[in-house]
Formats: sequence, C-alpha cells, structure tokens
Amino acid sequence: MTSATERPFLFPDVDGPLIPFGSSSGHPQATVADASTSGGQGNPLLTRLDPQLGSRLTALGCHLVWATTWMEEANEVVSPRIGLPRLPVVEWPASCADEGPRGLHWKTHHLVEWANGRPFIWIDDEISAMDRLWVDASHCGPSLLHRVDPAKGLMDADFAALTDWLRLVIPR
Repeated sequence: MTSATERPFLFPDVDGPLIPFGSSSGHPQATVADASTSGGQGNPLLTRLDPQLGSRLTALGCHLVWATTWMEEANEVVSPRIGLPRLPVVEWPASCADEGPRGLHWKTHHLVEWANGRPFIWIDDEISAMDRLWVDASHCGPSLLHRVDPAKGLMDADFAALTDWLRLVIPR
C-alpha cells in the first residue's frame, strides 16, 4: 500500500487511447501513421478527442504525465482540447533500441525509471504481456499497465478498471 499523499502517476499515451483509430465512432478508419504525419493543429484526427476526457482523467486523482511521442505538442494541442492544464512530459531518448528483452515496448523501461518506485498507471494501446512481466520484476511499487483498444479509445469500461485498481492501491 502507498500513503494517501503519494498519488500514483498516470501516464497516458495519445494515439489510440485518446485519439481512437477505428471507424466505430462514425469516423473513417485511420492509422497511427496518419496521426503522426499530419502533425499538431492540422491533424484531422484531433476531432476524435472527447472533450470530457480531461475531466475524467483528472477525477482519477493521479499525477498526470504525458507518455506519448507527441511530447510537448500534447500540451499545446491535446491538453486544451480536453480541458487539461500543461502536464509534465516523459522525455524519450533519441534511441530506445536494445533496452530490454525482445518484445518489451520501448517506453516501458523509461516509465519505470520515471515512476522511481511510486505507483503508476500506464495507458497505451501497445502494452504486451512482456511489458507486464518486466514491470512486475523491475518496479518495486504497484503498477497497472492498461491496454486500450485503439479502435475505440478510452471507454467507460477502461475508466471503471482504472478506478477499481486505484481503490485497491490508495486507501481512502
């Protein structure tokens, strides 16, 4: 258990979890490459951002930190559209190759370093069983690696899972 003053980190990715790629919402199907190459304000996928996401993420009571290749651009473009203030940003090294066993996501090692033993939630659409195993073996605090369906983005069921985990980790 963690103390009530030690809020968990919440590391959200943007592409997939916040900007869904599927056509289930009535938008034409898109790819991660479409989102990353159209860039910032001109990105047509920004219309898929749910303006309520910021308040829902904030209501979880975690310390929010962007964990996305959007990096500082997430503060400039995404935060205002979903009602978040400027957030800290995980800075990714220029090269993340060979930083763990085969199948380990390139973000995993850096998020565990950032958390530095504190509880954390990582929300991404590319989390694998290898990431969970590695974090369980390498991180001394509680963690939830929550994979989001990139076709749908964060849904009510995802928020329920996050809330349930937080109830177990943080006594209220």
